[in-house]
Amino acid sequence: MSAVANPATVAECLRVGAGFSQGDRNWIVEQFGTLDSRLAAFHADATELEISVKDRESRGQKVTLECWVNGGDKVVTTSSEEDLHAAIMDVRDDLRRRLNDAKTKQEPRHNRHLREVPQPADVEL
Repeated sequence: MSAVANPATVAECLRVGAGFSQGDRNWIVEQFGTLDSRLAAFHADATELEISVKDRESRGQKVTLECWVNGGDKVVTTSSEEDLHAAIMDVRDDLRRRLNDAKTKQEPRHNRHLREVPQPADVEL
């Protein structure tokens, strides 16, 4: 597998949307640090993350995390947890699961060794 020359990181790719301030950004980057290992498979210039919150700190609060990879593939995760910290962790964990699932689905197709089926050896009697 070839390594990505400029791997994506949360710090480089995250932007904050509605409901968050730039002051919240550093805290969110710290909380999302575990995503860096998953994002490293993608080029930084072809990866974007955006987090937003609707009705912050109210009963109907909704946190949305959007991730665009490879210039078009979009993954959206949402959480309606009332606690903001819990909602942020929820969308982070959901995004990590969905990126893992997407990678698992693609691996056999792109890895010849995984898709080859061994043929039984001819045995002479």
